[in-house]
Amino acid sequence: MWVETSQLRARGRHPFYTRLNEILDQAKFDLYVERICRKYYAKTMGRPSLVPGVYFRCFLIGYFEGIGSERGIAYRLSDSLSLRDFLGMGLEEQTPDHSTLSKTRRRMNLGTHKAVFTWVLKRLSREGLLSGQNLGIDATTLEANAALKSIVRRDNGDSYDEHVTGLMKTEGIEEPTPAERQRFDRKRKKSLSNQDWVNPHDPEARITRMKDGRTHLAYKAEHAVDLETGAVVALTMQPGDRGDTASMPATLTQAGCAVMDLAGKAAHADAVGPVQEVHPMGVERVIADKGYHSKQGLQDLAEGDLRTVIAEPERKRQKWSGQRAAQVAVYSNRRRLNTAIGRALLIEA
Repeated sequence: MWVETSQLRARGRHPFYTRLNEILDQAKFDLYVERICRKYYAKTMGRPSLVPGVYFRCFLIGYFEGIGSERGIAYRLSDSLSLRDFLGMGLEEQTPDHSTLSKTRRRMNLGTHKAVFTWVLKRLSREGLLSGQNLGIDATTLEANAALKSIVRRDNGDSYDEHVTGLMKTEGIEEPTPAERQRFDRKRKKSLSNQDWVNPHDPEARITRMKDGRTHLAYKAEHAVDLETGAVVALTMQPGDRGDTASMPATLTQAGCAVMDLAGKAAHADAVGPVQEVHPMGVERVIADKGYHSKQGLQDLAEGDLRTVIAEPERKRQKWSGQRAAQVAVYSNRRRLNTAIGRALLIEA
């Protein structure tokens, strides 16, 4: 009926997370994060806190496994023995829940997280996994944790239903029912503008059309990647309605500063990567898709001595008015005539 735990088969360890823990232990990662997070922890107040090394490992798991929510990370931790081993937690210990992760994240400022990100970049440069010469930039929209139904007017604070009710009263419909309000709203021509509407619970979220055609409150996550090694050099969170050409300068500036701080750093003798040193001149080439193409943006990058490989979108032919079309036709015919005369003179000579 009873079996001693010593006779049970030892659980298998995940080779990736086992190797990652070895690298973090060699670099004394836990001592580093405990030192920079010391100011957030009290010795005698509150319940037992989440160890900084465990906290950052939880979000590393979310990054490596593509989990975009703290609830998903917490569920994955409680369901995996290998991840418990990665966190250094036994079967009798309770893994961090989503509220603990969320509260810890809110109490740590952005500078602390950036310091850990910079620490990772330094480790990559020592292992020959960071060049910084050629950067690829791309972005994606992330749905905000805020409901579109909760938006209010910026001018008077009315909710969406109150706004529609006010429009119906101007047309003589007093005290409409919810069904009448819905029919009225469906028929009218409407648009949700970020200049007019805001979510009071998340003012920084913006009304954005997602890639699947739906409309949500969202943010824009833009990242710069080292194309030689795949290392993420910089990441910025920007308003969801900001265009690619407007968001790229901030991401590129942050990436350039990160590379220049490590410029010329040589990898150690036993480095696992192919890069001998971080490029001493910093970023030289920027690669992006056609969404980042603009004449002004290309000029700004050229003035900064940056080469660009950005696809040019297909432009629609401009439709001319009758008078302008006649002028263009005269100019084209005159240019063809001059070309023909020049060729004749050249042949005669």
